Amino acid sequence: MSELRWTLPQGAYTDPGVFADDLEHVFARGWTFAGHSCELGPGDWFRVALGRDQVIVVRDVDGTLQAHHDVCAHRGSRVTTTERGTAKAFVCPYHQWVYGLDGCLRSARLMGDTFWDEQSTTAGVRLAPAAVREIAGLVFVCLAATPDDAPEFDGFADAAARHLGPHGLDDAVIVARDHYRVAANWKTLVENNRECYHCRGSHPEFSLSNFEHGTHGDVRPNPRYDTAVAQARARWRARGLATDDVSFPGGSWYRFTRLPLREGFTTETLDGRLVGRVMGTLPDPDVGSLRVVGLPNLWAHANADYAMTTRLTPVDAGTTDVEVCFLVHADARLDDARVDALTAVWRATSEQDWALCEATYAGVASRGYRPGPLSPVVEGSVASFLDWYLGRWPAAS
Repeated sequence: MSELRWTLPQGAYTDPGVFADDLEHVFARGWTFAGHSCELGPGDWFRVALGRDQVIVVRDVDGTLQAHHDVCAHRGSRVTTTERGTAKAFVCPYHQWVYGLDGCLRSARLMGDTFWDEQSTTAGVRLAPAAVREIAGLVFVCLAATPDDAPEFDGFADAAARHLGPHGLDDAVIVARDHYRVAANWKTLVENNRECYHCRGSHPEFSLSNFEHGTHGDVRPNPRYDTAVAQARARWRARGLATDDVSFPGGSWYRFTRLPLREGFTTETLDGRLVGRVMGTLPDPDVGSLRVVGLPNLWAHANADYAMTTRLTPVDAGTTDVEVCFLVHADARLDDARVDALTAVWRATSEQDWALCEATYAGVASRGYRPGPLSPVVEGSVASFLDWYLGRWPAAS
């Protein structure tokens, strides 16, 4: 039996100072999930907010993805006034300075000849760049890094290309985008996602198609499940799909694993039947469900006919914004009834999770909270997440 592990002290979830340090050391300095490649045609942009920072992610006319801090180089005004849009240039609403999609200054009215003559000075007057990468249809940013000093990304990119690439998210469309504001610390949401201890009693829709096993850290023996996994992976390998478990290698921030669904279910819908056409270059509908985790703010399930992504944005110590997106093949044509069928399992499961997290956080924030013991049988992945989280803090290095 593994050593007994415990949840964090109350202040780790409720203290505003800890929350501020989370933004700095966990979110801003690492790669965070920002959105989807399919949202960004030439000239299209969206913005990503995190604490005091706001970043514009835009695709240039030549297809290059760019990221810029949303801060005018004149006197610091925000440049954007909406969440997303399409533009040929960015115009600051304060004094109408104009920036190209590459972030370079194109026009600054009434600045005089001296300003433009000082090339050595004006060359650096631009929207400050941030690091951005995209792979397999997912877009990530690092707010605290320039493109030249961003943290390592290649390991994630390799795993994403092999496992998620065949699902074709870069050639997909978003058919539903749900927003939630959850009254809980972001770590409470991640902890909830990293175990299925609660699934049987809380997620009837999810449990129709998914085994209770398979979460990283669940050490329960189950010969029937193990056989189902082995047989499914043998079929998938024969069809050219990656079947190796990539599970936070070397204490890193990502996981990819393809798992079978229950007998009679081809996708995560209430009846197990496909709603849309098979995505990407998948060989056939028998592909199970690919589970993706990108700490600290992404989890996703990619099925034969749709993918679901969940993106967390911490607001304050006790509040987290969540965006849940549903993607299908770009040529799929779904009416409202079919979109409802496609989203039913994960809308129910997500909303059940938010209620669980809010109830948990209310208790954590109360006088009666004490750190509690984690199950060494089914909550090993919660302990692993807490190890990863504590490792982001400078004092742990």
